[in-house]
Amino acid sequence: MKYLKIEDNRGFFLRKEEDGSQTWIEIDQICKEDLFYLLNKAISEDFEMDEFNEDILSNKAHLIIYKNLYEKFSDLLTNKTRFKDESESLYKVAIEKYSTPE
Repeated sequence: MKYLKIEDNRGFFLRKEEDGSQTWIEIDQICKEDLFYLLNKAISEDFEMDEFNEDILSNKAHLIIYKNLYEKFSDLLTNKTRFKDESESLYKVAIEKYSTPE
């Protein structure tokens, strides 16, 4: 599913609304909760985004924000398996220590 897109020379992200629906919002309106939502989706689901292209983003604020998000999410998606493995191994000891035997 696509979560970041470029349309009409502007960048957009997919925001989850309180009622569970999703809406495309201009990228300069992104907030902390939106970033957490996108990170969760990038880690747990198929995460697609339009490739960054500075020639089609005429709004300078959108260009800067979209470029940074695209680079960070690209890096995360490239290292997704390694990230999940490291996270699981980090908490493995605690999970084993506090899990009840079956």
